[in-house]
Amino acid sequence: MGVIFRPGRVDYPVAWAWQKRLVEQRLRGQIPDSLLLLEHPPVFTLGRSASPEHLLADEATLARLGISVFHIERGGDITYHGPGQIVGYPILDLSGHRKDVRWYVRQLEEVLIRALSDFGVHGERQDGRTGVWVGDEKVAAIGVRISRWVTMHGFALNVNTDLSYFRYIVPCGIRDRGVTSLQRCLGSDLALEKVGDAIVDHFEGLFHLKFECSESYEPASAQAS
Repeated sequence: MGVIFRPGRVDYPVAWAWQKRLVEQRLRGQIPDSLLLLEHPPVFTLGRSASPEHLLADEATLARLGISVFHIERGGDITYHGPGQIVGYPILDLSGHRKDVRWYVRQLEEVLIRALSDFGVHGERQDGRTGVWVGDEKVAAIGVRISRWVTMHGFALNVNTDLSYFRYIVPCGIRDRGVTSLQRCLGSDLALEKVGDAIVDHFEGLFHLKFECSESYEPASAQAS
């Protein structure tokens, strides 16, 4: 059994603090495996291996566009989060699944590949590169942190995402590949809730969980954590 939170659009620092609090609760055994599934306002996040040169916009441009920038503790380089994108933050104790980081990342990829297939889009892996691809364009990015086998951070799937924001970064530090979205692949917008439902279904199947939806934890309270 697990718990899922689907609060809609949440400011990045609020969700970040929320994750940290849930991780501590999971480490203490106070909560079951959990999943945050949400959207963010426009934001660039830089992981532990990010190069500052991969942020192409200056401060004035960032201010004009209303984009925040955060250096965070996940693996990986720089990526974008914004409206029309589904971001998932699994808080799992891998001790109850499999203590294998590579396996965990491949499982996240598989969740997204299967969800894409539900909408008639063929997602795939690329050798040596994390995430999910449609041809040579990345449709979903993955970056995680694991502490004492409890996970945080996770994945971001471009659904109806405004891809123009990606021109201001070198996405995931990869210069020779593009980015895409479900909307671009299919030629029409999709309901985020419907895509989210597909992600949840495949997440439950692959991780052998059954989620209960919870509204008992308000994202705003994470600001004080």
